[in-house]
This record gives sequence, C-alpha cells and structure tokens, in this order.
Amino acid sequence: MKRLKRKNTIDIVKELDAFPKVSESYVVTSAFGGTVSLIVFILMALLAISEYFVYQDSWMKYEYKVDTDFTSKLKIKIDITVAMKCERVGADVLDIAGTVIASKELKYDPVSFEPSSQRQMWYQILERIQNRLREERSLQDVLFKSALKGYFSDPVPGNDSESESQNACRIHGQIYVSKVAGNFHITLGKPIETIRGHAHLASLLKNEVYNFSHRIDHLSFGNDVPGHINPLDGTEKITLEQNMLFQYFITVVPTKLHTSNISVDMHQFSVTDRERVVSHEKGSHGVSGIFIKYKLSPLMVRVSEEHMPLSVFLVRLCGIIGGIFSTSDLVHRLIGYFVDIICCRFKLGANQSKEVLAD
Repeated sequence: MKRLKRKNTIDIVKELDAFPKVSESYVVTSAFGGTVSLIVFILMALLAISEYFVYQDSWMKYEYKVDTDFTSKLKIKIDITVAMKCERVGADVLDIAGTVIASKELKYDPVSFEPSSQRQMWYQILERIQNRLREERSLQDVLFKSALKGYFSDPVPGNDSESESQNACRIHGQIYVSKVAGNFHITLGKPIETIRGHAHLASLLKNEVYNFSHRIDHLSFGNDVPGHINPLDGTEKITLEQNMLFQYFITVVPTKLHTSNISVDMHQFSVTDRERVVSHEKGSHGVSGIFIKYKLSPLMVRVSEEHMPLSVFLVRLCGIIGGIFSTSDLVHRLIGYFVDIICCRFKLGANQSKEVLAD
C-alpha cells in the first residue's frame, strides 16, 4: 500500500511538470537551426558582457536639502597673478557684516606675467576642459569619479617663467571667512583701517601707469578635492586700459561628497563676470581693480556614487537570457513555417508541371 501511494504521489508530481521532455527519437536537427543557435549564443554572450560592464560602472546621484551649518568658517583659497608690481596692489576680504580680513594671510611674490612654455600648455588644456564642462555637464561626473580613484593630483605646474623680468605680482594663500556674503578684491594700494572704515592707500599711485590684467590659476571655496576643476581655474583677462574694473559674481553651493572610498565636505560655485572701463566723465563710476563678490546658497547638494545592486544585475541578466531564447524560438518557428509553405508551393507547382507535360 505504501509503495502504491508513493507511486501515485510521483505520478501527480509528474503531471505538474511544466517542462515536458521530448524523446530524442522525435528531435530533428538541421543546419538552419544550428546557425540560429550559434547566432543566439553569440548575441547572448555580447549582451551579458555589456551588462557586466554596466554593473561594474557607477554614476553620481544628486540630492538637495537646506544647509543648516552657519557657524563654521569657510576657507577661500586663491592663486592669482596681476600684471602689476606687488608694492602697487593690495588684496583683502570685506564681508556683508563689515568684517575685514586683512591681507596678512596672503603672500605677494614678484613674478613674470608671461607664463613658461609648460605652463602655457597646461592653460590650453585647462581651457579645453573648461569649454567641455560648459557644454557637457555630465563630464563633471567623470572628473568626480576620477578624483575619487586618485587619477589626478594637483596638475598645475609651478610658476617657473622663463623670463627674468618680474613685472607682475602673484597673490596666493588662503583666508577663513564667515559664511556670509562678501567681497574679495584686489585694487590699488595696500589696505588700511581708518576711523571711517576700510580703505586702500592709493593716493601715491595716481600718476603711475597701472594695468589690472590678471590670470586666475586657482580659486576655490572650502576643502580641497584632488582633480576637481573650479569654474575660474585658468581664467585670463588681458586689457590695455588703465581704469578697468573686473567683476566676478559667485554663488557658492555647499556640497557633501560621499562614496565608498571618500567622504568630504566641499563647495562648488557658479560664476558670471563682467568688465567695464571706469570713466567718471562718461558716467561709468566705480573703482578700478578685480572684485570677486560671493554669496552662499541656502541649499546644500549631496553627491553620492551609486552602484547597481547584485540582485538587479542578476534579474537583468536573466531577462536578457530568457528574452533572447523566447524571441529566437519564435523567429525560428516563423521562418521555418514560411520556408515550409514556400517548399510546399514549389513542390505543388512542380507536380502540376509534370502532369501538364504528361498530358
């Protein structure tokens, strides 16, 4: 009785088989079927390999939220060369609260304004990268991932000009400011503090020739991230006018960069610029110099590196294999059906021709 019940159970399970087996004596192979199978296997292998590369790749995910950090200091790192001697210019920061960060934290080095051949080559490369960044926003994701993997260090070569004339001043260093709107400026004379407020001692330079042509090698806010290219890096402004006012309007966006390899707080920024000649006779008032006006965005961006989960990869791989098998089987059956119809009509036409000839 037990064996009988066991056989009945096995028979019931066999009836539930959704994959019935066909006896090999009923299976017929053909060259056409073999060709289709070979094409299917090659296509399946190519799609599986491409899907694996997609699984290995990553992408940057951007999220936005309100920035609640108002108490910490913001670092401004600058490296700019002005086509004037160091004793003629001064630089500092004046924020919206009236706080003045003096230029004592900045260094003034006499250099030549003409770059060396190596440095000039780097400026050309950087200009091409900046142009591509303006056209293709997705390129910044590549730079982010390259920086995270350590592909880039600081690529800017040192200021090793081949010329011996020191007709320019390199102003560089870093300043820590409060997280409020401010104005970093370079103008005539050294900055001084007076009873009435902030001023630059430029009275002794009124009759001298001056030129605010400049080159920005580096300008960044917050922590340094290797490989990150800022919008003003490599910017060069050349003018033959004396009373020239250069203005840069910057919006700084706090950014948190999180990946499996690195986690850093940085600041990105967008910039618009304008320039004009200061002429009080023509009604164009102002102060000659270089003014970088910045403000902080109330929103913070969180950038994280995302990977495809293993479960999603396996599901997509199964979909590729199953889809190709089903589609190829359908195409094979349709082609075989039409081939049989054509062969039957051909045989029928041949038989009718023989009958006609016999008659």
